[in-house]
Amino acid sequence: MGSILERFDALLFDLDGVITKTAAVHATAWKQLFDEFLRQESAATGEPFQPFRLPQDYLRHVDGRRRYDGVDAFLRSRGIELPWGSPGDGPDQRTVVGLGNRKDHFFLEAVERHGVETFDDAVVLLDEARRHGRRTAVVSASENCDAILRRVGLIDRFDARVTGREATAWQLAGKPAPDTFLKAADLLATPAARAIVLEDAISGVEAGRNGGFGLVVGVDRGGAGEALAAAGADVVVTDLRALLDHPAV
Repeated sequence: MGSILERFDALLFDLDGVITKTAAVHATAWKQLFDEFLRQESAATGEPFQPFRLPQDYLRHVDGRRRYDGVDAFLRSRGIELPWGSPGDGPDQRTVVGLGNRKDHFFLEAVERHGVETFDDAVVLLDEARRHGRRTAVVSASENCDAILRRVGLIDRFDARVTGREATAWQLAGKPAPDTFLKAADLLATPAARAIVLEDAISGVEAGRNGGFGLVVGVDRGGAGEALAAAGADVVVTDLRALLDHPAV
């Protein structure tokens, strides 16, 4: 048994960018949403159009956050404040919720068009953990988490799931607050100090650090290793299989 599975009792996985190759799909959907909105703002105000920047704006303002929180955070970074709105707001309404619902439409369209792939290293770690009796949970801001896991055949690999839907129902603060990870650890009957957080988002790494988890792993899928370490990751890896026998972990 590798050292990581000897030292900890539970593994808490983020979904997008850790288990599934959907982070890029989310980023593209966010850009589609905000560029469309910012062009309309530019036409209405006469101010120059400044597009949503990938990866800077994505990583800084929306990655890992719940959808509506991401909308609000990015707009505020541009000095724009919109009414929050209500859950029933349509995608054409000029509210935070309306824009968030439009982004979800763009994301689901892309998933239907291109499908979803998994990261092989995440599946290997997940299966190895379960083979050795370790408990597993997925902790994702996405309200589409369950549907994505079913689509890739992994939903039964998790003992607990805390997604955007549960966070809303249980009134849990989103990342970088640690509440969703702490809830998952509680569902697994595992103290935070005995659990590992695996995250590719800066806000997710901050949530793991804020929750006092035993090990916070930054998963570098695209050159964000230094930022993940700066956010508080104990170790940064590009391949999760390295954790199975990493002597420094």
